[in-house]
Amino acid sequence: MAKTLCVLVLIGVTTVIGCSQETASEYVSPSEAVPRGKAPKMQVQLLNPGEPTKQYAVIFYQGDEAFSGLVEFAEKYQVTSAHFTAIGALNGATLGWFDPQRKMYKKIPIVGQHEVIGMSGDIAFYQGKPVVHTHMVVGNSDGTTRAGHVFAAYVSPTLEVMVTVDPITMQKRFDPATDLTLIDPAVK
Repeated sequence: MAKTLCVLVLIGVTTVIGCSQETASEYVSPSEAVPRGKAPKMQVQLLNPGEPTKQYAVIFYQGDEAFSGLVEFAEKYQVTSAHFTAIGALNGATLGWFDPQRKMYKKIPIVGQHEVIGMSGDIAFYQGKPVVHTHMVVGNSDGTTRAGHVFAAYVSPTLEVMVTVDPITMQKRFDPATDLTLIDPAVK
């Protein structure tokens, strides 16, 4: 009997340790670095040459990671303030839900092929660099949806992003209450 209890206690400890490690990896910091070079097939076209407000089509193809590609687009084309929408499809993503108590995002893994029902976001300037902020709704084959803040989105077969550059640069500031960078119209 004593051996049985000892084994059960050890199994319980192992289970608790396993769960606590899993919980830590379920969350991601708002400041997690964005990888580079993950959208090698991305193509960009200026839609209205000569106009004061620039509009771009940023097109991603099979295997491109769209979030890092949008960051690279903003840096290459010196976009300091913009808004965008997108539709398409993907095969895997990491979305997130902001947990204000933890000041972190709870990961929402998206596995397999999904339609991008809608993606919208903005680009603003923070510490001398453009910062992309985007949310996405994806649809499963049965019509149900999942949504959240985008950390990674693996395109399959395409994602069509329409970007409108804003005439005035929007600035972000760090908010210590949330650990987020937030757009602040008062910052010049």
